[in-house]
Amino acid sequence: MAEATNYFVVRQKAVPEVLLKVVEAKKLIESEKVETIQEAVDAVGISRSSFYKYKDDIFQFHDSLQGTTVTLTLQMDDEPGLLSDLLKIVAAYKANILTIHQSIPISGVASLSISIQILQNTGNVSDMIETMESQKGVHHVKILAKE
Repeated sequence: MAEATNYFVVRQKAVPEVLLKVVEAKKLIESEKVETIQEAVDAVGISRSSFYKYKDDIFQFHDSLQGTTVTLTLQMDDEPGLLSDLLKIVAAYKANILTIHQSIPISGVASLSISIQILQNTGNVSDMIETMESQKGVHHVKILAKE
């Protein structure tokens, strides 16, 4: 019986260093900056066995998203122009907004969900979320679903 595949979204700081180095080695190989796997693992400081053990199980979040819909949930202050600023960020990263649902603000804080379509030319989604989260008045941005 096949084991079910489960996926987790974690922040980079929670990922063991060896896994991050596997991602870096894969980037070197894909960009053709190195010719062999041995050169890639030497460059990032891991063993070939570590690379082969994890290479199929770790990838950058953005790389797995193209052609999908991502639903984000946010909590933000009820301030004029803040939603517009967030939508401009989505547009700057060239993602397509599919739906927006905003609650009536309670105690000056609104809950919002945005579904966006990730296109071929969409920028790095992790960077987009980080940019949204750094906006003054935004309490948090979380990935609710990926379809």
